Amino acid sequence: MDLKVEIDAGSGFCGGVIRAIGCAEKFLDAVPGRHLFSLGAIVHNEEELSRLGRKGLVTIDYDDLTDMQAAAGESLLIRAHGEPPQTYAKAAALGFNVIDCTCPVVLRLQDSIRNAYARLKPLGGKVVIFGKVGHAEVLGLVGQTGGDAVVVEDLAMLEEALADGRVPTDAPVEVFSQTTKSPDEYAGICALLKERLPQGSLTVHDTVCSQVATRHGRLSSFAQSHDVILFVSGKTSSNGRVLCDLCKSLNIRTYHIGSEADIKREWFGDEDRVGVCGATSTPKWLLEKVADAVRAL
Repeated sequence: MDLKVEIDAGSGFCGGVIRAIGCAEKFLDAVPGRHLFSLGAIVHNEEELSRLGRKGLVTIDYDDLTDMQAAAGESLLIRAHGEPPQTYAKAAALGFNVIDCTCPVVLRLQDSIRNAYARLKPLGGKVVIFGKVGHAEVLGLVGQTGGDAVVVEDLAMLEEALADGRVPTDAPVEVFSQTTKSPDEYAGICALLKERLPQGSLTVHDTVCSQVATRHGRLSSFAQSHDVILFVSGKTSSNGRVLCDLCKSLNIRTYHIGSEADIKREWFGDEDRVGVCGATSTPKWLLEKVADAVRAL
């Protein structure tokens, strides 16, 4: 088998994830044997979580935080997704030293939503967020409004929210997107709102991360220029599902894998051009391991 393998140069961790993991490693390397709590998975990639776990990173969830009685002297990392204000209040009450690694892009988005809500509330208006219900970043965004925002995942959910009045048609509306969503899907959400709302009552905010937005265009070309695409990401990665679906829509021979262990020889034909790419939560070292495994075939 003479396979030609190429790794997408633009794949791998985004800046926010690089910053969060760098902070965690710096903390853990300073005192070997020490542990650091992370509220939620620092990255949606099982292989990278295992690596960091061996260094001393301990992932906890909201139930764990609620059940804790005290944490004086312990450190809690807030990952790149960000958190609502009540999380910081809870951590402070427990005595945690908080290491805030919220992505700067997400922080700016939180500020924008908080300011928009302050403008809209007295007018009976509404903040609309295009994002995945229950996603960590979205929970942090909704928290800026005290829970008083409408989250829609697709056009059907937006239609329902317009029909039942949760998104008003007689008051101002400001719409935002989760930073890792598809720019094309967000454009569709905005177009429907423009169609249904009176002229001048809608404000659209461009909040898809630029790294994510440009990745869509680059991956489209990458997927079409290879015979087989191996898309590497954790199964829980929202960004991974979006980008993998994009690749599959353009190249039916796209396979979603978590590591080199998932590769199947029957996916490839002689002299296939194989492209290896991944999500914003996929480490470069894992992409390289997958490429090496394909070359070994």
